[in-house]
Amino acid sequence: MRVLGIETSCDETAASVVLREDNGQGTILSNVVLSQIADHAAFGGVVPEIAARAHVEALDDIVAAALEEANLTLTDIDAVAATAGPGLVGGLIVGLMTAKALAAAANKPLLPVNHLEGHALTARLTNGVAFPYLLLLVSGGHTQLVLVKGVGHYERWGTTIDDALGEAFDKTAKLIGLPFPGGPNVEIAARDGDETRFAFPRPLKGEKRLDFSFSGLKTAVRQAATAIAPLSPQDRADISASFQRAIVDTLDDRVSRALTRFRETFPDAAEPALVVAGGVAANQAVRGGLTNLCARHGFRFVAPPVKLCGDNAAMIAWAGAERLALGLPHEDPMRFAPRSRWPLDAQSAPVVGSGRRGAKA
Repeated sequence: MRVLGIETSCDETAASVVLREDNGQGTILSNVVLSQIADHAAFGGVVPEIAARAHVEALDDIVAAALEEANLTLTDIDAVAATAGPGLVGGLIVGLMTAKALAAAANKPLLPVNHLEGHALTARLTNGVAFPYLLLLVSGGHTQLVLVKGVGHYERWGTTIDDALGEAFDKTAKLIGLPFPGGPNVEIAARDGDETRFAFPRPLKGEKRLDFSFSGLKTAVRQAATAIAPLSPQDRADISASFQRAIVDTLDDRVSRALTRFRETFPDAAEPALVVAGGVAANQAVRGGLTNLCARHGFRFVAPPVKLCGDNAAMIAWAGAERLALGLPHEDPMRFAPRSRWPLDAQSAPVVGSGRRGAKA
């Protein structure tokens, strides 16, 4: 089956066509992503209204480009998938309404997709990873350890109790005067830094629970930067390197405990896998640390190609294809409303961020 995917949850406008074979193998036929970095750079972060307007202006051309790259027409597509949450609701409305219009016009099934499920299943598209596996989801809005038991079957083992990891990277960049986007620029600065200069904390290290915390680390960065202000380029590099080292060490401790739990839960697993997904999964220091961790524990380490770590529509198309193959489309997709919050594991009690709109994803 060939599925057209649309992604507009934040500041990337994306469309993709993915082929899923009957045996479960996947092929990306096209993957078009338009970044809005230039639109938001002056503000030091994503402005929801600007993002939504940019999606409106670009999405039709992006979809047309994805179909052309795949050498297909809308008639050749078997279904249309779109991110329906979580994310910035203005952008979600643009993408989902466009998908509804395309599906209705072509008389194709519509598949509203959870953005987090797209990240969770990307490793099956790129690496054919079999269920069950352990997922470390690290992005600008989420930091979670999730047991992936099957399509639609997720069990959250740990989550952040305050900031997400990507958020901590972005705020650190802002604190020390690095440009937007923060995360990649912290990684670049860290290459020339001394990671031993600043003794930043490793939050929750040694605790049995599998949750994360990054607000204290961010505060330590602010205090260090304030103490030596004004910052030189070398100061910024040293803070970035010390911060990144603290992140790698923290993930080593937190994820190590999750790998042990996975072994205990699935003692007969022949080749247990740790999958890392989300924007922070593109960070090479993070990848290197997790690769070493998996080698020590006898796990297979799987990370998508860097271009598929950030938000993209190939993962949305694939998640839609996986659901369609199992007959799991929503009962009335044309009436599905965008959700700014949509937990991957709705059964787990929220740790933070629960309110009238529901639990934070």
